[in-house]
Amino acid sequence: MAESVFCDGFLWGGATAANQYEGAWDVDGKGVSIPDICTGGSATVSKRITPEFEEGTLYPSHEAVDFYHHYEEDIALFAEMGFKVFRMSVNWSRIFPTGMEEEPNEAGLAFYDRVFDCCRAHGIEPLVTISHYEMPYALVERCNGWEGRECIEHFMRYARSLLDRFNGKVKYWLTFNEINTGTRVPGMSSSLGTIKGYTGARSDLPDLPAVRFQALHHQFVASAEVVCYAHAAYPDVLVGNMALFAPMYPLTCDPHDMLLSQSEMHMLNWFCSDVQVRGSYPGYIKRYFSENGIEIAMEPQDEQILREGTVDFFTFSYYMSCCVSADPAKQADKTGGNVFGGVRNPFLKASEWGWQVDPEGLRWSLNEIWDRYQLPIMIVENGLGAKDVVEEDGSIHDQYRIDYLRSHIQQMEEAVKDGVNLIGYTPWGCIDLVSASTGEMRKRYGFIYVDKHDDGTGTLARSRKDSFYWYKKVIESNGADLS
Repeated sequence: MAESVFCDGFLWGGATAANQYEGAWDVDGKGVSIPDICTGGSATVSKRITPEFEEGTLYPSHEAVDFYHHYEEDIALFAEMGFKVFRMSVNWSRIFPTGMEEEPNEAGLAFYDRVFDCCRAHGIEPLVTISHYEMPYALVERCNGWEGRECIEHFMRYARSLLDRFNGKVKYWLTFNEINTGTRVPGMSSSLGTIKGYTGARSDLPDLPAVRFQALHHQFVASAEVVCYAHAAYPDVLVGNMALFAPMYPLTCDPHDMLLSQSEMHMLNWFCSDVQVRGSYPGYIKRYFSENGIEIAMEPQDEQILREGTVDFFTFSYYMSCCVSADPAKQADKTGGNVFGGVRNPFLKASEWGWQVDPEGLRWSLNEIWDRYQLPIMIVENGLGAKDVVEEDGSIHDQYRIDYLRSHIQQMEEAVKDGVNLIGYTPWGCIDLVSASTGEMRKRYGFIYVDKHDDGTGTLARSRKDSFYWYKKVIESNGADLS
């Protein structure tokens, strides 16, 4: 067996999100969040947003897979795999049910106390996302989510309550999950909450760029204020960003394709990170605003806050790459999973959900991020959504998942050899949970199977897949044994 190229203390683990995993949507004082009013969907039928609950309609986040009542069992299974870190999120509306209360909900804080204590009892470091697609719906009704500047104040009250309460239990924090989804229409409902008065399919949201970018500005300021508060109050705490990273390759060497690729990379992959890491708006986005009639309302202190509140480390999700073409005749050749645009890459295969699989793209991404920012990097989401078959004896042979993860870890190794300072890896959905994009259960990512199905039925029993034992071996060997 070869020696590991990963650093001593490399943070192997797994990742989840409260709104897809936790359940207990109305337990112990929790308020209604945006996911709580989203119905189920599929690869071909969009989830719907219904501010008024519909009788007989399934809302997958309401129970999810009930981590709320299974956290001890689940964390013990993570420990059995050897997790060094567990990336999870706090459910904002569990702490501030409407987002506007003056004091936090003690029952919600006490739940996360128990979770973090359980993690630490098993030697697992929590990596906690403060906001992961779970805005209280009352803030949508009050101020159209992040379009309203007052949302910064509400968020800071929430973030301070977490940092104060869990000092000594949580060292690593992330401010906003995949903040750059706000540069695209789907981010209006998932990240920005700019859906006041909307009822209907998530796929039919109106495109309001001026609203989206104003809301993003407020998130930038809030993120920077969290960093400043954490650094001043708790010097041992580290705060990172979290971006969705999807390489946008030029389809051909046509200079128009090259320029389009650069423009798409700027907008989707670099803009938000440039603000959070470098502390200011880049020139290319200022030109975009000017040419598209977008004016960002800023307070006098905002630019200074952005400069002072830059993050300590860089984290990102990686699932696929896309191609872009300036040729209208080629733009119709898409794959179903390229939710942020792009055309089909003829050199890549795709998953059942249309997501093109590109392990080498992960190495390329790691190098690009490292060269641009020179900050420690964690990959905090990566994985394959697939249907799993439970055999008669209860076993689950998910070799396809092992093959996917192995190929990506091999490219992580190459990136480390290239000189990238990679410090952690938390594959997405380390235990089966609700799909954020489709609301399905059958689109499974986990090492641990949960008996829960698209119609809401299931015992919620947990069981180990073949990938569970494989990943345990990977962690034991610090990535040296991928067999």
